[in-house]
Amino acid sequence: MNNLLSRANAVFAYTLSVLAFLTFLCFLSTAFKSKITPVSVESSDVILRKAILSGNIINDLAHLTINFKADFSSLFDWNTKQLFIYIYAEYATANNPVNQVVLWDKIILRGEKAVIDYRDINGKYPFFDDGIGLKGNTNVSLVASWNLIPDAGMLPLISGGHFSIEVPDEYHQ
Repeated sequence: MNNLLSRANAVFAYTLSVLAFLTFLCFLSTAFKSKITPVSVESSDVILRKAILSGNIINDLAHLTINFKADFSSLFDWNTKQLFIYIYAEYATANNPVNQVVLWDKIILRGEKAVIDYRDINGKYPFFDDGIGLKGNTNVSLVASWNLIPDAGMLPLISGGHFSIEVPDEYHQ
């Protein structure tokens, strides 16, 4: 009744169950470790321009420089494969109560330098608004967030430093 295939299936199922249990124990060893680290994000020199797209639609385009300082080395352990860090701008307009635009990002792999100290960097991505919601907006926040990508376990999303900026009332020529 127990032929070779059914015995192989039982051994394979038992092995997978043991491996899943060991992976879960490995996940538990780092699950309750703090994933928060102090970060500093600031901005200066906000310049607002008109961006005319196809169809003569006018959009706001903001240029700003970012200062970002953080030490992520405490977040790396045996279960951290990589760290995805990004800075985004969050603001509200009359048409959209929540707008989020990613301005800069970086991936740090295990073993790489995890201390960041950038001064006066430009954003990697343009800071567009789908209308004229940036002009004179005093409620724009820069937020630094990161995802820890583990070898085993959950993928946490952590937000760190916040910095408020004011966008000028006039367009730059």
